[in-house]
Amino acid sequence: MTVKTMAEVSASGIEVEVLFWVGCAGSFDARAQKVTKAFSQLLEKAGVSFAILGNEEMCTGDPARRAGNEFIFQMLALQNINTLNMYGVKKIVTACPHCFNTLKNEYPALGGNYEVVHHTQFLQGLLNDGRLKVEGGAFKGKKITYHDSCYLGRINGEYEAPRHLLADLEADLVEMKRCKTTGLCCGAGGAQMFKEDEPGDKRINIERAEEALSTDATIVAANCPFCITMITDGMKAKDKQDDVMVMDISEMILRSVK
Repeated sequence: MTVKTMAEVSASGIEVEVLFWVGCAGSFDARAQKVTKAFSQLLEKAGVSFAILGNEEMCTGDPARRAGNEFIFQMLALQNINTLNMYGVKKIVTACPHCFNTLKNEYPALGGNYEVVHHTQFLQGLLNDGRLKVEGGAFKGKKITYHDSCYLGRINGEYEAPRHLLADLEADLVEMKRCKTTGLCCGAGGAQMFKEDEPGDKRINIERAEEALSTDATIVAANCPFCITMITDGMKAKDKQDDVMVMDISEMILRSVK
């Protein structure tokens, strides 16, 4: 794939429909890179003109702020805002709910005002507009459960877009006991992804993996790189990694595009 950077499209005088904010996980984590590629392929199939920041993209600062380092957060945020404003960015799409929340809700206070959408919302829009068409062949009738990420679900109130996408795939969605407004965190949020466990009887991701397994689903659909990592680790701890796949919804849509 050849994905243009904002520097390249700006130098060519081209305007793009949307900036794809890749995020740290989507850039550097081997598993999340597959989601980045899948979503990019979907954008290309839908004829969406897009670009990335490439080396000019810094971490949004979300983990720093959650861990209590406000100075680092503001330093990173202001650097990103200067870059985004320099290119005149209006609309941003990202496959990471943490980036989504920070860019959408926390950057405006520092002068960064953009239309920010999560990739599940963007994909639903593409399907609604007929720019993408899916068929349920790959997942039709398959028992799937969906994990609500904290930063898309409870924090930003988006529960329906991912479920609409799964419905478009004609999958048999089986909800976990704790879902939507009562969804259980995978254990990575609030910068917990980057620190050692605190004393306790059980890791949260194992608890969540057990809930997913109780549905007898063969696929856990997710929308967040942190969640994918944590639930995959939970499945490995239960020795179920060969029986239950953990997939980002964009990967499922890509397999089902007509």
